[in-house]
Amino acid sequence: MSFYYTRIVHFQDTDAAGVVYFANVLAFCHEAYEASLVKFGINLKVFFSSQEVAIPIIHADVYFRCPMFCGDELIIELMPKSWGDDEFEIFYQVFLNEVEEKWVARANTKHVCIHPRSRSRQNLSDEMRRWLLSFESS
Repeated sequence: MSFYYTRIVHFQDTDAAGVVYFANVLAFCHEAYEASLVKFGINLKVFFSSQEVAIPIIHADVYFRCPMFCGDELIIELMPKSWGDDEFEIFYQVFLNEVEEKWVARANTKHVCIHPRSRSRQNLSDEMRRWLLSFESS
């Protein structure tokens, strides 16, 4: 099962050549991640300010197939995968809305669950495990 997020490319997302600045694709993907959490019922303010749990990104990469321009409508497909009790990975595909079968970028982020003060690994919360499990059923 996947989650889909739609976003318009804004002028501020582009570089001097008029194409989406490479790092902004990861920002778009993170927006999709946050939207999926909200859709699942997770309160973002509580999630990102927790004193007991933090889930930093420990790896990210992006592959570009063709440029994206200001005004393009993007569909971002998000597909998480659990990697044990304390980490997960999210795979993203970015499509131009007018040509859904043509992906323009693919990205990947790997996340690990830690305690914010000790910085030591800990198990994902029940809430995050349920979020991950919701993508396994369909």
